[in-house]
Amino acid sequence: MNINDTDRTPGGAILMDGNKVRDELIVDIAKRVAADGSPKICLATVLVGDDKPSQVYVRSKQRKAAEAGLESRHIGLDGASSQTQVQDAVQELVDDPAVHGILVQLPLPDGLDPEPVLDLIPPIKDVDGLTERSMGRLVRNKPGHAPCTPTGIMRLLERYDIATSGSRAVVIGRSTLVGLPQVLLLGRKGVDATVTLAHSRTADLVEVCAGADIIVAAAGTAGLIGAEHVKPGAAVFDVGISRTEDGIVGDVRFDEVQAVAGAITPMPGGTGPMTIACLMENTYNAARMLA
Repeated sequence: MNINDTDRTPGGAILMDGNKVRDELIVDIAKRVAADGSPKICLATVLVGDDKPSQVYVRSKQRKAAEAGLESRHIGLDGASSQTQVQDAVQELVDDPAVHGILVQLPLPDGLDPEPVLDLIPPIKDVDGLTERSMGRLVRNKPGHAPCTPTGIMRLLERYDIATSGSRAVVIGRSTLVGLPQVLLLGRKGVDATVTLAHSRTADLVEVCAGADIIVAAAGTAGLIGAEHVKPGAAVFDVGISRTEDGIVGDVRFDEVQAVAGAITPMPGGTGPMTIACLMENTYNAARMLA
């Protein structure tokens, strides 16, 4: 792709703009929906309680769904809802053939167990890629939905022409939401990166990272990755989010790393917007799988 000065950081690294790529992907999905004859494709969201950040996040998903030509259905439950009430609400969506994708906004309020709730969602409707069955399908390379944040990173790699075949990648963080699926996506046949899984307790993290062509920082530790971790020219993806006295920060010390890296995501505006875009892509794909 063509890169101009406005696409670079002051240090010269390519700025991988998640907002820009998200909007491109949303437009592409809307075109695909229109080309299919504008079928009704429904993303259902379930939110329990009145957590403000979760409310904002759900509303943003609904807006982007509309832009992508998808329909939204929202189930809002009181924070005092019982485990049975939450599971019954999700089961209704599972049983409804007009619903193609289901997303349960986490975390649930204290006292509610998310696992039985998520277990109700069949893999085809699990557009967040959170259930153990979805993870199993990813491991076995069977049709299904990968978690949205790792998928978004793969889309950024594609969009910015960052080579993966033969590259060395380090994924920092071992969550089932980001770290573990990211390792699988980078290492699968056709992508062909050689992947190392690290984490906040990796003793020689600088040494592990310094030889990597791709770094995905998803440990949730503020400022974990600095210039000393980064090979000149490497692509660096910041997934971690930490709330500090200075506000929300990522795992990557952006100002120093952007002077060394070849490409870098901002925080915010990098991997976060891509998560929502890939949720819409998964929902579109779910509708095609269910057709």
